[in-house]
Amino acid sequence: MTPDVDLTVRPPRPRVLRDRLLAADYRLFEKVAARHWPGGDRLLPRLSRTANHGVLWFAAATALAATGSPRARRAAARGLASLTLASATINTLGKRSVRRPRPVLDPVPHVRRLKRQPITTSFPSGHSASAAAFATGVALESRGLGAALAPLAAAVALSRVYTGVHFPSDVLAGAALGVGAAFAVRGLVPTRDRLPPPGRPRVDAPALPDGAGLVVVADQGAAAPDRVRALGDALPRAETVQCEPDEVRAELEKAAARAQVLGVCGDDGTVNAAAEVALRHGLPLAVLPGGSPDHLAHDLGIEGVRDLTRALRQGDAVRVDVGRFTSGDIERCFLGSVGLGVHPELVRERERWAEWLGAWPADVIAALRVLRADHHPLQVGLGGAPRPLWLLFAGNGTHHRTGLAPGRRHELADGLLDVRVVHGGRRPAARLLAAALAGPLTRSPAHAAVRVRELRLTGVAPGTLLAHDGEVTEVQGDVTLRKLPEALTVYRPFPRT
Repeated sequence: MTPDVDLTVRPPRPRVLRDRLLAADYRLFEKVAARHWPGGDRLLPRLSRTANHGVLWFAAATALAATGSPRARRAAARGLASLTLASATINTLGKRSVRRPRPVLDPVPHVRRLKRQPITTSFPSGHSASAAAFATGVALESRGLGAALAPLAAAVALSRVYTGVHFPSDVLAGAALGVGAAFAVRGLVPTRDRLPPPGRPRVDAPALPDGAGLVVVADQGAAAPDRVRALGDALPRAETVQCEPDEVRAELEKAAARAQVLGVCGDDGTVNAAAEVALRHGLPLAVLPGGSPDHLAHDLGIEGVRDLTRALRQGDAVRVDVGRFTSGDIERCFLGSVGLGVHPELVRERERWAEWLGAWPADVIAALRVLRADHHPLQVGLGGAPRPLWLLFAGNGTHHRTGLAPGRRHELADGLLDVRVVHGGRRPAARLLAAALAGPLTRSPAHAAVRVRELRLTGVAPGTLLAHDGEVTEVQGDVTLRKLPEALTVYRPFPRT
């Protein structure tokens, strides 16, 4: 009797499959070693060395930041954050989990070999991970910039095989890890296109195809002259007035008397002054970012002349809330936030350094200097007896970035004040840092955050400093904060359909 024959096709055993993959990997490595690209023997080894320790990508990030474009700066920051995460993952997990020897250099011509051969394990490729992480991080913020960097990142990855320090699978695994790191960073800090659009639905506003009826007042001390000129080129019938900082309010009043739409270019304080004038005259406001940090313009999605021009030509606008604080005879508006305690000192220190170092480094230095100084808590009553506070921050709408400084707002007409308080105590630095790391709506013995429609602060000593939209004012006593719901019409670009 003939025995049964098992004709079932069985998959290769894991060890056999691994051996086949390794063999194919080595054959591909040998093919790359045998291939000569014109100029590759000189260019690729140098490129590989330039990418050591991320130097190439830090230089690329510096070049992007130097352009002055907000999108390029965000792309640079996202690229470096992605690179940092990829490098940390490679060094803590990747290199320790798979201890693969480096390739034998016999097939690689001497002219291509690096002068200093790496001594770490081969799998995965750290250079490829950094290149892919940086390029992908930049691309997630700006497709154009990412496309420009993609060939450079691919060349760095290729150079690791071409110089004989990695197998092709090492490079592919490193690149995959780098891409994953960039997407992980986006999961933690979403790109702007993944955030909900700010503002309420579109309202009627004058469409100005050539700028007729628009009068823009630009603060020469804070505005970017090139942006003002670019706006004039894009809207030839628009009128622009450039003035000194102490002339801004007077020029805004003059402009409002003859404008159909009031425009402004400057820092947050200049925009605040323009909003007050626009409210009094019932005019829509067009904000061109030119100062620092341009909170309202960025929350509206206006990063430059192109965004504002598109909104003005199409008549795209929303209505936003305006905050108002009163103290004795003082009555002022605020579009971003007000703050007491150490907050005014943070503002003053930041302004002192921002002109020389830029916004983000100035924020860091201001925080360090304020935290190191000797302070006494502020005595403020919140619905009861006065209590010691290190900081009180009230935002015009919920700020979704944690920390002591204002963050991005997804909704500019929610009718609420975003109030954050750091209670007094013996260790102000620890409490302020804890509040900075906490979520936007938290409560603890050290700090608290709530959202309210109105807030009254009693027991405030006359002469206490209050910061509002980058300006600092001395109050006359008790302070009342309230909202003017959807009081101001502002232009903002809507997504194209």
